Amino acid sequence: MPAADAPAGENFDWRLVRSFLAVLDAGSLMGAARRLRAQQPTLSRHVAELEAQLGVPLFERTGRGVTPTAAALAIAEAARRMEAGAGELMRALVAARDAERGTVRLTASRVAATWLLPPVLARLQEAEPGIEVELVASDQVSNLLRREADIALRMVRPEQGSLVARRIAEVPLTAAAHERYLARAGTPMRAEELAAHRLIGYDRDDTIVQGFAAMGVPMTRGHFQLRTDDQVAYGQLVAAGAGIGFVARYQLRQWPGVVALLPQLGIPPMPCWLAVHREVHGNRLVRRVFDFLAEEVPRALAAGEG
Repeated sequence: MPAADAPAGENFDWRLVRSFLAVLDAGSLMGAARRLRAQQPTLSRHVAELEAQLGVPLFERTGRGVTPTAAALAIAEAARRMEAGAGELMRALVAARDAERGTVRLTASRVAATWLLPPVLARLQEAEPGIEVELVASDQVSNLLRREADIALRMVRPEQGSLVARRIAEVPLTAAAHERYLARAGTPMRAEELAAHRLIGYDRDDTIVQGFAAMGVPMTRGHFQLRTDDQVAYGQLVAAGAGIGFVARYQLRQWPGVVALLPQLGIPPMPCWLAVHREVHGNRLVRRVFDFLAEEVPRALAAGEG
């Protein structure tokens, strides 16, 4: 059997039908070429190929254009259904592609945004190259309520009922100081010895003072010779050797020479929460980033304990 007699559906080229419909609707090769922004010889070749596959002529050439044959009119409806199906397929492919791409806005404290999240977000970009991430370094939970962010990483549980929150880890805390400071002032071996050291504390925030009180160690604001409520500046003071401070253990890996002190203090860890607004919790991209963070942030915290 000659190759030309092979079934028409075998190795069928959809472009032939597209060109056929354009010529049918335009009534001429020139009009079809303008409509498709294609070359007239290309359309003429497509029509000829389709006629060869079907074994019947589809158009009669006239001086001013083309006239469809009975065969052309007979296949026109099926061709239009094929065109509609191809359009639906393309829209589905575009929707599937778009579902893999988009922007997710993440907010976290300045400390977490500076020292915890960068390696996590680097891995996210490798795993999800279609997702763009906007990182907002802020301590304001209201970012989610005002819909200024999609996801929040917080060290306190958001209480707002419109948020969905998941506790994903605990953040170990420790006393710490640079080896240069310890070489000058000595290394404290007991909690009682801290009072004789240069301590770094908060200014108006009494979290550290209250924490010592809960452990039965009386401290006042006056025990802290260096004070700031800016968490990033606080960490940099510890890293610079300005004295003994109290930081998350994961921060130490960013500061060569800073060592953990007094493990017997038993400072309670901070809970780590992920929060998302209920209205975007079901969004596919937001959920993928949320689940990625829920898995990778605990790993990053564990790596920081080494």
